[in-house]
Amino acid sequence: MTLHHLSRTPSALCLFLRQLRDVDTQGDPMRFRHNLRRIGWLMAQEVSRCLHYTPTDITTPLATASAQVAQDDIVVATIFRAGLPFHQGFLDILDGAESAFVSAYRYYTNPERTQVAIRTEYLAAPSLSGKTLIVADPMLATGQSLEASLQALLSRGTPRVIHLCSVIAAQPGVDHLQHLFDGQEDIHLWCADIDPQLNERAYIVPGLGDAGDLAYGAKE
Repeated sequence: MTLHHLSRTPSALCLFLRQLRDVDTQGDPMRFRHNLRRIGWLMAQEVSRCLHYTPTDITTPLATASAQVAQDDIVVATIFRAGLPFHQGFLDILDGAESAFVSAYRYYTNPERTQVAIRTEYLAAPSLSGKTLIVADPMLATGQSLEASLQALLSRGTPRVIHLCSVIAAQPGVDHLQHLFDGQEDIHLWCADIDPQLNERAYIVPGLGDAGDLAYGAKE
């Protein structure tokens, strides 16, 4: 698996990340969603460099020009609910992409709420056989929800290549996926930023809090 850590190179991405994390701007759900979407735009641009292109001629009002056209059949998948704005950012850039959706959520298996398990319940996806699969999940904590969601998606066929895309990842989750997909060159992990640790309840530290609640309001 190839790891891409985008914020190592300073860019406009750093501004969007700062606003996502900052408690002084997190009270505006519309801005939070928009920043997730804008990071989706930038990450989609980076992923697009890995696609396959062929030259084609197009007719302008004055002459003929050459253009590069992507040949990949792309499916952009996301995990309800925090992933929706991030997912839309990819769709804004990758014209013609299909979509897939997974419902996955964490729950605690002990009274102290320190042991986490993942349950997936809903899947809507086209065939993935031979396609380029992009999984847009803004928060990568332990890696278990992304792993479970990917297993559900792969019931719809084997993609040609897989791009796992997160806004903020925790190093333990990155390590988990690198171990899980060791030696698989057809899998890429894209992270806008990587934080060092998880707390006792498996939340990313420093992280940004609950992305779903910040985007759509607190749940009961």
